[in-house]
Amino acid sequence: MTRTATELLETTTAKLAPDPQANPLVPLIARGDASRDTLATLALEQRWVIPADRLAFLHLAQRATEEPEAAAFFEMLADGEALAAERLQPFAQACGIDEARTSAYEPLPGCQAYPSYVAWLALNATPTDAVLAITANFSAWGGYCASIAESLRVHYDFMDEACAFFDFFAEPAPELDRRATAAVQAGLDANFLNEDRAHGYGRLLQSYESLFWSTLLQLA
Repeated sequence: MTRTATELLETTTAKLAPDPQANPLVPLIARGDASRDTLATLALEQRWVIPADRLAFLHLAQRATEEPEAAAFFEMLADGEALAAERLQPFAQACGIDEARTSAYEPLPGCQAYPSYVAWLALNATPTDAVLAITANFSAWGGYCASIAESLRVHYDFMDEACAFFDFFAEPAPELDRRATAAVQAGLDANFLNEDRAHGYGRLLQSYESLFWSTLLQLA
């Protein structure tokens, strides 16, 4: 029986779901045991990740000339990254980060491997294959953000504005899900979606995300 895009997205997300033990830092933050300096480093690293991902998504949208559904997906992702950048600033300020610290900060290789690979996908992956891989990765990221947002309020006394960056990614995104489904379905219908290749991309994305958190854990 031919699978639908919804079924493929669900099965791929399930296959690529990270081991619950793969990210020990988020539980540490959830308990309020991570240092505020670790939170500050998280903010500083995201100041590099967010604009890099936005440009990568824009490039994928521009490349998807024969995949309009994928282009629409990546355009929405790029818009989302712009909104996330605005919400990141209050979190950084709540962590005590000023312009001098931002300018002097040197990003950590282990944290920047993820956006570097997203940029690689922007240059090399078929856009619809990238849709499947990136969407499968988002499920874990959203859960991490929900946990962090709650902990920032409960254990670190951050105001809502300072938590908005994580709230943004934790919220359901039905329109983005709809666009992802449409892109994957179009790929299946046109027979240009390579499931094995997309799965390989998603596996690496999950590995690089795990590396992001484990790198920060060393500072906790």
